[in-house]
Amino acid sequence: KFNYKCIKHLYIEIITFKLHMRSCDRDQRSFSFFGDGELLLGGIFSFHNSWIIRQHNYTQKPLPLQCTSIDIRNFQFAQAMLFAIAEINNSSDLLPGVSLGYKMYDFCGSRPQGVAGALALANGNEATFVSSETPCTRSAQVQAFLGVSGSSVCMAIATVIGPFNLPLISHFATCACLSDKAKYPSFFRTIPSDLYQSRALAQLVRHFGWTWVGAIRTNDDYGNNGMATFTETAHQLGICLEYSVPFISTDPPEKLLSIVNIIKQSTSKVIVTFVQPKDFITLITALSEHNVTGYQWVGTEAWIFDSKTVAMNKHHILDGAIGLSIPEAHVRGIEEFMMDVKPLNSSGNQLFTEFWEALFSCEFNSKNNQKRCTGTEDLSDVKNSFTDMSLMPIFNNVYKGVYAVAHALHKILKCNKTCDTNVTLDPSMTLQHLRNIRFQTKEGEEVYFNENGDPVAKYEIINWQPMAQGTVEFVTVGLYDASLPVDRQLTLQNASLFWAQNSKQGTSICSKPCLPGTRKVLQKGKPVCCYDCTPCAEGEISNTTDSITCIQCPPDFWSNPQRVACVKKETEFLSYEEVMGALLTAASLFGTCLTFLVALIFLKYRKTPIVRANNSELSFLLLFSLSLCFLCSLIFIGRPTEWSCMLRHTAFGITFVLCISCILGKTLLVLFAFRATLPGSNVMKWFGPLQQRLIVVAFTLIQVLICVLWLTISPPFPFKNMKQFTYKIIMECAMGSAIGFWAVLGYIGLLAVLCFVLAFLARKLPDNFNEAKFITFSMLIFCAVWITFIPAYVSSPGKFTVAVEIFAILASSFGLLFCIFIPKCYIILLKPEKNSKKYLMSKRNHKI
Repeated sequence: KFNYKCIKHLYIEIITFKLHMRSCDRDQRSFSFFGDGELLLGGIFSFHNSWIIRQHNYTQKPLPLQCTSIDIRNFQFAQAMLFAIAEINNSSDLLPGVSLGYKMYDFCGSRPQGVAGALALANGNEATFVSSETPCTRSAQVQAFLGVSGSSVCMAIATVIGPFNLPLISHFATCACLSDKAKYPSFFRTIPSDLYQSRALAQLVRHFGWTWVGAIRTNDDYGNNGMATFTETAHQLGICLEYSVPFISTDPPEKLLSIVNIIKQSTSKVIVTFVQPKDFITLITALSEHNVTGYQWVGTEAWIFDSKTVAMNKHHILDGAIGLSIPEAHVRGIEEFMMDVKPLNSSGNQLFTEFWEALFSCEFNSKNNQKRCTGTEDLSDVKNSFTDMSLMPIFNNVYKGVYAVAHALHKILKCNKTCDTNVTLDPSMTLQHLRNIRFQTKEGEEVYFNENGDPVAKYEIINWQPMAQGTVEFVTVGLYDASLPVDRQLTLQNASLFWAQNSKQGTSICSKPCLPGTRKVLQKGKPVCCYDCTPCAEGEISNTTDSITCIQCPPDFWSNPQRVACVKKETEFLSYEEVMGALLTAASLFGTCLTFLVALIFLKYRKTPIVRANNSELSFLLLFSLSLCFLCSLIFIGRPTEWSCMLRHTAFGITFVLCISCILGKTLLVLFAFRATLPGSNVMKWFGPLQQRLIVVAFTLIQVLICVLWLTISPPFPFKNMKQFTYKIIMECAMGSAIGFWAVLGYIGLLAVLCFVLAFLARKLPDNFNEAKFITFSMLIFCAVWITFIPAYVSSPGKFTVAVEIFAILASSFGLLFCIFIPKCYIILLKPEKNSKKYLMSKRNHKI
């Protein structure tokens, strides 16, 4: 079983007896630690921060890199690696009988130093600190490299060692570019790629309705590549960036001031960051100096869970920040292992001397009354970055990386009870087996790499919530799992969220949402998130918020006034229920009744001279046809049907021809009667009652024939007119054959003109009961009505077209009735003395 006490003693032994220090390159201050073992792992960590001395004259040779303060975080990472190695060496299940050793190199935060260290470790000629008697070079064979937190340094190292098939496993390098196996074939990592983090951030921002955001990134591979992926995904989700600015902590103050001004002048209230912690601390310091507050910060795992960043949030600029973090993890024994570290108080132990002095803010060789280190300080009595275990998920990543290499070596050595140490190890074999390993840690977490050398991407959504004591609590408010379908990857608990001061959820937008009934119109020269809302045109609708286009309603539908729904178009036709239809119906029935009344009068006084003198048979036939003319106008009222459309104009055409034929017969009778009174004239025998009937029948049959041809070839039919009015449907009768329609009207007009001419010629004949002058007036009215009907019919819209036609029928019918029959009824009813044979003969003789 695992013995933690053994680990402690082993660690002390490693520190005491294995770490002999002598500088092979004191100017560079490149420290290496090593522990003997049959199989070696390389560790590349930045135990120091770097500082480049700037020169005003850039033409001069650059000054060398200067290593400055101790980086406590990387000491924690290195100890996590030592813990995993010690645990494996004490295990009887993994690599039994084989001990793992290590070589660690301090690259001092410098990319060139990192490459140099990797090459030195790969060649077995790394710079070391050993005793003065030990040579500066040692023969070694490193099976894999671990460590390297930064993406930029990883890219440089992976490019160099890739051709040698040396695996590099990083616990904190997240740049998506490192997943390119063509460029970095030997790179692996135990932290998810920023490809997933960028997408998760975009989904997180879109979840809260923030479509107008600012972006700040570190000007390196991590920041630039991460922000590029975020921008691409954000664009797909309808999110726009008002600004995107890069910077690094070594930028001049003017650059930081310009970023502060950009933030203050922006209209977006949400800032998405892809920033390294040390750079972010510099930015927060600048924002604090200018009192820039009230913004909602969205961050990556690089700083969202960082205790140093929390310590710099004295002005509560980051209160309510939300971002992604590596899921919480716990590795049993690692905290006790780290807390048991003791300084090696010896003259050659310079690195641990610096480390101990940084931990307790003291000096072993105290000067200027500084606090003196005793070497017996207890870590349990202090709270600092080393005792802070908030980075346990990252320690777990280092731990999993060591175990991944151990499992690969276990398979290569074909370990059963004891490993076969006679097997020749080659780094390419380690690389091949790393690609296929799959195991579970002692905590039950499954570890494996996909085809790009990446683990499964899982994140916790962290929210910064200030406490009453002035501290910040990291509250997990959601999860992101890239292995799930897209619609289920992000889950959030909105109720437990804390928002930034003076910031409201959903207010970071460039333009207000377009309500239903409107559509987006982009503002010229601005991103797609900046738009105006334009109402949909008539006949179009939008029933969703922020609609890009309006939907055209179906032909039978029209948009409502709000432009949010299509409603059935109003169907318009001349109906009996409306006022105009009712008045025309009343006029038609009145004309019919009046005609019937005149017929009764004529029937009662049929033997009187005035009735007999004007051919009573034709008069009764004329009254009958007039009643039909009045009644046929009723067919035009109501919803058009197939039968009503065919009956309308044919009935109208035939009844009017019958009517005019009767008038024409009466006119010819007057002319022939006058001829018959001349001496020697025998014309009346050719124009008797039979001939009169034949004339009426013949003229009417011609119209009947025209109507039959019209109905046979192309009859009228009901038609929905949607072109005349866009917002309503006009129900009308299409003519079918226009020639048939105009032939019917033309024939009526021809008979009317003929009748008018003959009546005009006979108007002054000396007959007391001569009705030619009345026929003349009636035909004059008839022609005038139908001549004015044509332009009125063509120009009238909708149902008024039918109303005009009915009006023309009624007007011409009343004209005929009044002009021909009312004068006679006047004499019959009011002037009976004139309705006598004596009056008729006396006036005639007098006129002659």
